[in-house]
Amino acid sequence: MINQVRKALGRTEPLKNPPIPPEIPEAIARLAPRDANLPDLFTKSAAQAHFKIERTTPDQIPSRIVAFLQLHQCQKIGISISPLLDHLKIEPAIRAANLTLNRWDETTLDSTYDQDCGITDVYAAVAETGSLVIRPSKNQGRALSLIPPIHIAIVETTNILPDLIDLMQKITKDPRTPNITLITGPSKTADIEGALVTGVHGPGLVQIFLLP
Repeated sequence: MINQVRKALGRTEPLKNPPIPPEIPEAIARLAPRDANLPDLFTKSAAQAHFKIERTTPDQIPSRIVAFLQLHQCQKIGISISPLLDHLKIEPAIRAANLTLNRWDETTLDSTYDQDCGITDVYAAVAETGSLVIRPSKNQGRALSLIPPIHIAIVETTNILPDLIDLMQKITKDPRTPNITLITGPSKTADIEGALVTGVHGPGLVQIFLLP
């Protein structure tokens, strides 16, 4: 096949040096400019992706999360082991509300299916698409964000990237990222008669708390 292509191009032998691809202006390649207001753009894009998103502050977030869990009648909650979540004192606030909380190291994969909500931080967030990026690790398995019917994600504005180009650059520079999970909205499927159904294969509600 390659010989046929080479013949069609009028070449008799392979190129000694591969052609240099043209530079694409950032205004064309990027829908999210680097100088954009990333928190505002992420908030808008996440809402369009049918996430629920709320801006809050570190001192308010424990009570906001407890109120959210009580509103949605969540009794069993899984939480990742995270310096950020520990710093925000989310765990003691949930336990004080008499809700059952299991840290990731106290959870089995089977028990994750019994949880009403999973709480995680994020590796990154993408402003262009409003996506959440989860990096599975021994402290935060993929199950927390993919199995319970509700997922709460804590996003710091410093972790918001303009677009997927920046995300790929971040990943290639980080040796700790063997794989990532890109969440683009609540779980949906339209396999049955073309009818869109939310929450069949994972969380039907994803709540983002955005920190400054």
